[in-house]
Amino acid sequence: MHRKPHLPSKLCQTCQRPFTWRKKWQDCWEDVRHCSQRCRRNARQAARETHHDQH
Repeated sequence: MHRKPHLPSKLCQTCQRPFTWRKKWQDCWEDVRHCSQRCRRNARQAARETHHDQH
């Protein structure tokens, strides 16, 4: 049986769920903050609405 080795994980800044390292993130793992494109879009939209409300 093939088992994955222990992979590093982080909490998503948008949904606060844990997510694990993926090979596609091997060169930018330090910069990854969101578990998915959906959370990334939601974070950008929330930031835009917050910025818009301040003006």
